[in-house]
Amino acid sequence: MNEEKVFRLAKPVRGGIMRLVFSRFLIIVLLLVLQVGILATLYGWLKEYIPHFTVAIGVFTIVMVIYLFNSPMDPAGKLTWMFLISVVPISGAFLLLFTQANAGQRLVRKRAALMVEETRHALAQPPVVLPRLEKDGSGTDDLNRYLNRSGCFPVYADTESRYFPGGEEMLDAILAELEKAERYIFLEFFILQEGYMWGKVLEILTRKVREGVDVRVMYDGMCEMKQLPFGYAKLLRGYGIRAKAFSPIRPVVSSHYNYRDHRKILVIDGTTAFTGGVNLSDEYINRVELFGRWKDAGLMVRGGAARSFSLMFQQMWNIDEKEPTWILEKEDAPAEHPSGYVMPFADSPLDSDKVGESVYMDILYRATDYVHIMTPYLILDGELETALRYAAQRGVDVKLILPGIPDKKLAYALAKSHYRSLLEAGVKIYEFTPGFVHAKVFTSDDQKAVVGTINLDYRSLYHHFECAAYLYRTDSVRDAEVDFQNTLVQCRAVTEESIRHEKPFYKVTGRLMKFVAPLM
Repeated sequence: MNEEKVFRLAKPVRGGIMRLVFSRFLIIVLLLVLQVGILATLYGWLKEYIPHFTVAIGVFTIVMVIYLFNSPMDPAGKLTWMFLISVVPISGAFLLLFTQANAGQRLVRKRAALMVEETRHALAQPPVVLPRLEKDGSGTDDLNRYLNRSGCFPVYADTESRYFPGGEEMLDAILAELEKAERYIFLEFFILQEGYMWGKVLEILTRKVREGVDVRVMYDGMCEMKQLPFGYAKLLRGYGIRAKAFSPIRPVVSSHYNYRDHRKILVIDGTTAFTGGVNLSDEYINRVELFGRWKDAGLMVRGGAARSFSLMFQQMWNIDEKEPTWILEKEDAPAEHPSGYVMPFADSPLDSDKVGESVYMDILYRATDYVHIMTPYLILDGELETALRYAAQRGVDVKLILPGIPDKKLAYALAKSHYRSLLEAGVKIYEFTPGFVHAKVFTSDDQKAVVGTINLDYRSLYHHFECAAYLYRTDSVRDAEVDFQNTLVQCRAVTEESIRHEKPFYKVTGRLMKFVAPLM
């Protein structure tokens, strides 16, 4: 197959102008212009009413602050909105209204909730698993009960898992497993980008379609703003692949920040599944260099846990289907070398449960020896920062590996704004010298790990659709910890001295941006 001819048919729309048109920043600018216009009009035409207007604005601001104080919003979000409305009452109130109205996302909200509700009991919890976990005191059974408040997330003891310390190794495994597909391939990724990695995958997918395999591809709608040409799904459908963009972005009406499908899921025949931080783009396998060496991580599961990832995919796929259909495996596929317990789970921005953050905090609060974390971003709310500090203060070895070369300078500055507070509590922070860390991995006490798509920032924890696998006493927990230690030797330690000599840009920007961090 001529890879260049087939897989590079069109150039995607790129550049800052398109991101501006499709972003919430444009809304903020327009609202600020509106407020300035209103004030200028009052001053020029209605000078005698300015005192009355000033009183009215003061009363309005107080009412909005009281409203926000009593809202169910998280505390950090409340403070941000209170600040904005206090400084720019009219623009702030309109922006809050726009955000809470979720213009352009109502169908997604309604249908996503419906799909979860329809399949809440689709997968049965293996009966012998929870009684075992209830006896060992790990808290995994409690976490399972919590997770099942928001979805259908059994914990499995019949699954083998394999950890990948980079996108290169994961791609090799993906290609090998795709070749084995006989019935269906479900592929859901935040980013697809034409190039070597996607080209190798797509070559197999098109061949499998001709063999009669049901191949479905879903990518986030933001891809068509930067990585892919508009209407790329139509091109894929021309190959016989059932393809769609999740929640395509519409100018101004929908923000490119919220309710994005940040998940990475690949399911083959309901027996094998992949997740992790790796997207299908060449920087993830270091064939192109964007921010130095790209450090990522992924996970493959084979056995019962693959069924959970299959259900997660179908829930998202069916959101905009007129007549949802479901493929639910009646029997678990046997795993050759099962070990420990595997519990896949998803996190949705549409409910009140902060699932991803709660799983991370459960690990922090239950740890007795260590918690080791790799994350690309560190934009913390008060609860998560407290959990990190508390774990370190009670003697747990808490280590964080973050990028040494950032992909986003504002996010990098915000991460650095947390450094001093964490260091004072005993948290140890390291930056990956060769480049950018994109892995989202927690390991703890040689017993537990989480590998998935959930970053330590507001977007992942509050605003995006995410997924991960919670691992307990699996062989892959050890492999993830080995990867952490191997990565650690390539890092520089953050110290009080290095913080004092930090670039002024990061010091100033981090402090200035912190008050709007929940909107990042």
